[in-house]
Amino acid sequence: MFISKPKKKWRRRVATAALGIFSFMLGVSLFARPYRPIEPLPGGIVDMHCHVAGIGAGGSGCFVSPKLRNSWKFGIYLRSFGVSRKELEQLGDDLVPDRVAATLGQSKYITQAVVLALDGVIGSNGWLDTNLTEVYVPNEFVLAATARHPNLRFGASVNPYRPDALERLTWAKEHGAVLVKWLPAIMHIDPSDPRLEPFYRKLIELKLPLLSHAGQERSFSGATDSYGDPEKLRLPLRLGVTVIAPHIASTGKYDGERSSERLARLAAEFPNLYSDISSLTQLNKLGYLGEALRAPEFSGRLMYGSDFPLVNTALVTPWYYWGRLTPRQIFAITREKNPWDADVLLKQALGTPAEIFSRSAKVFDFPPAAKTPFKPRALSPGS
Repeated sequence: MFISKPKKKWRRRVATAALGIFSFMLGVSLFARPYRPIEPLPGGIVDMHCHVAGIGAGGSGCFVSPKLRNSWKFGIYLRSFGVSRKELEQLGDDLVPDRVAATLGQSKYITQAVVLALDGVIGSNGWLDTNLTEVYVPNEFVLAATARHPNLRFGASVNPYRPDALERLTWAKEHGAVLVKWLPAIMHIDPSDPRLEPFYRKLIELKLPLLSHAGQERSFSGATDSYGDPEKLRLPLRLGVTVIAPHIASTGKYDGERSSERLARLAAEFPNLYSDISSLTQLNKLGYLGEALRAPEFSGRLMYGSDFPLVNTALVTPWYYWGRLTPRQIFAITREKNPWDADVLLKQALGTPAEIFSRSAKVFDFPPAAKTPFKPRALSPGS
């Protein structure tokens, strides 16, 4: 008796506290308001920010650094793609884009996704430096996936420090690339480097937008965040490149100023600067979607992106939005099994306008449905 009474008292306190927390959250959610009024979804939504990757299995040419492979993040990334290391070793890296395309094919709202290659760090000899490269996803690997799956579009990646960078850009455009992806903090690219002017002018000539990550980068085992300062994008913007800085450069500070505020100032100055709403519902970015939707500088500049496969992790769930969504909305979105559809419904419920969901198809110069015959590119210099 002497022992059981404290136990019962402790249990009652826990139950009372849990009931109080639940009642508070329920009360808050009943008065929930989205960031903006909810609008109907348009048809034919294009996801312009989707990732694929591989471990090099099946001769894919993909690469993941040993440090990242051994980190806790690697297992999460594999599960979010719906694959295991054993499956990749047995069936090859093509399994990743095949699973992505299959999941996308089951979406009710998304018809196409731009899947992104990712070039690596280029050493002083002009070759890929695998000692410094975190992740490498070759253009050829992504292009082959888009050739197999009509619902995937080719997002190329070319490090501008490659000696044959301009030739690689031309090759990518000829094979249907709709944009060029950079992750400067990982690829060791300084977007403000004057030596990159010929590369920027080639992008303009080929009408290829530059999707260049800005802000803090924490998806890998390390990053050089100084390369992510939005102000470093001023050079390509001034030259006339269509630049897309994803996630409104949502994390990090530079010179004591929030990264998203620096990007907003650039958007007010340059009409050729765009952003996307990918990853803005993640746990580590709560509140940034509201900032993106409300900031006048981003009006007319945002497009839909998911940042797949991260939407397929515990980082994204409607349960983080008790103050914005009603219980009915939360349960409805939670029941949606397709990660793309759940992402679309969550962002719609939070007030993302229809014009943002439809802008990707208008910004990109998509190639016709008929695929250009694949022609191997000469791998010189670098792989």
